[in-house]
Amino acid sequence: MSEQFYDIIGDTHGCYEECLQLIRTCGYKNGIHPENRTLVFIGDITDRGPDSLQMINLVHWLVYERKTALYVPGNHCNKLYRYFKGNRVVINHGLETTVAELHALSQDENQLIKRKFMQLYEQSSLYLVLDHGNVVCSHAGIKRQDIGKNGRQIQSFVLYGDVDHQSTKKGQPPIRRDWALNEKRTMPWVIYGHTPVISPRVVNATINIDTGCVFGGKLTAFHYPELTFSTVSSNQPLQVDKFNSYEHEETIDDYK
Repeated sequence: MSEQFYDIIGDTHGCYEECLQLIRTCGYKNGIHPENRTLVFIGDITDRGPDSLQMINLVHWLVYERKTALYVPGNHCNKLYRYFKGNRVVINHGLETTVAELHALSQDENQLIKRKFMQLYEQSSLYLVLDHGNVVCSHAGIKRQDIGKNGRQIQSFVLYGDVDHQSTKKGQPPIRRDWALNEKRTMPWVIYGHTPVISPRVVNATINIDTGCVFGGKLTAFHYPELTFSTVSSNQPLQVDKFNSYEHEETIDDYK
């Protein structure tokens, strides 16, 4: 039995109130769990939702002050990082909500948020290998054959998923291949998000826990090693068209 206990939280996208509620549901008080559990945020803590800057403050506080959380970046985190660096980025697909929050701050407040986020991003790993290699957390997933590797292709996959650029039509959202379907059903567990699903998708010992909180779904935490879930309902309006469905799915009970 594992001696390391984690509560892995899916894409929050600025849903600060739901995140606070979920953390409390997981048993944390003032950022600390009585059984020394660790929170893991799997990226995309900002954009689209109402409180992206509060999410930055929260995650930074948990990681660096409470030291009870871990964080890996997502594609929206990568875009915000490039924005803060002064790179040319198109302010759309949710970034505009975060930028609007930033513009409402004083210069000093803006710089403080920037420093916190830059520290989070620059000191994070692309993906986390936890519990002696038994569980791996990344934003958009990772193929088991690539665990332990780095480089531009791995970074692209971990942040943006297995994108089919050739089949994507100009002006349309990128087509994401169902990479998990082709994985072998073997350890380690791969826990990820990125693609909204109505309920956690379990297939071949991979679990997508992005249950679309910002689109009116739920915010989900996966508890390891118990292999259980906790969810809280979203405060945002439901946008059914934002969710993906898959033919092949398993249940977590298949692994217990």
